[in-house]
Amino acid sequence: MSAENIWTIACVQMDVQLGQPEKNTLNIIHQLETAARKGARLIVFPECAITGYSFASRQQALAVATPLDSPHIQAIQEACTRLNVFAVVGTAEKNGETLYNTAVLLGPSGLVDRYRKTHLPWMGLDRFTTAGTEPYRVVDLGGLRLGILICYDGSFPETCRALTVLGADLVVLPTNWPEGAICVVKLLVAARALENHIFHAVCNRVGEEGGFHFLGRSRIANPGGEYIAISEDDQPDILIASIDPTLARDKHLVRVPGQHEISRMADRRPDLYGPLTNPALVPPKPSSWIPPA
Repeated sequence: MSAENIWTIACVQMDVQLGQPEKNTLNIIHQLETAARKGARLIVFPECAITGYSFASRQQALAVATPLDSPHIQAIQEACTRLNVFAVVGTAEKNGETLYNTAVLLGPSGLVDRYRKTHLPWMGLDRFTTAGTEPYRVVDLGGLRLGILICYDGSFPETCRALTVLGADLVVLPTNWPEGAICVVKLLVAARALENHIFHAVCNRVGEEGGFHFLGRSRIANPGGEYIAISEDDQPDILIASIDPTLARDKHLVRVPGQHEISRMADRRPDLYGPLTNPALVPPKPSSWIPPA
């Protein structure tokens, strides 16, 4: 690693109180301070860390959802300014009467970006939210090119690949993985890093909420698909890893010069991938997944 390129990143594996944004915001700021003391410049929190996730109704979620200019987000942003760090924080976002599952990217100078979850499972908050429709994008934090997804988005390989094509060095994935998602934890994180030759940081929550037990087991993988920071349990923790973003940029892997060389970007065949974007080949959702009018 070249010292001038190094970014220290953190995943804060924490419990969240459903419908208690004030308490959660105070905890987030406390964890932000702790991670910053450990040298982290980018700190990732779980999905819906501000509001909680397992709402029983749309009305319950709307009552505590945060607009982007909410005092809770403002307080976290002010902490980022004071600590000179960036943070990715999940929340139920209220935009008029529309609900989104959102991750905000905050930095020393204010709100940098926000990402609205594009793939919605039939679970918790996502039963009542609107899917994001904006194109995927990568933000340059000043030497680190960052892409953001949320939880179920990571189960679709096209999402990480799109961010990779756009130049991401690191893709972060705030999650609320419950019991039943253990295979996703074990298999997909390393696979997404390896197949795209990127750093991949997944921050899951812990605790009990709405009848769900959340798995923890956050992890950070390098472009070779190896874990450089990992939790193997469901207890609060802060994972720290130092990464060199430039290692994710050279996709040309030379294993035996002139005999075994690959590039998972240059070797792609986009001319053959048309079926991936053909709506006629997408089966409809089961009617049981469609909420009543």
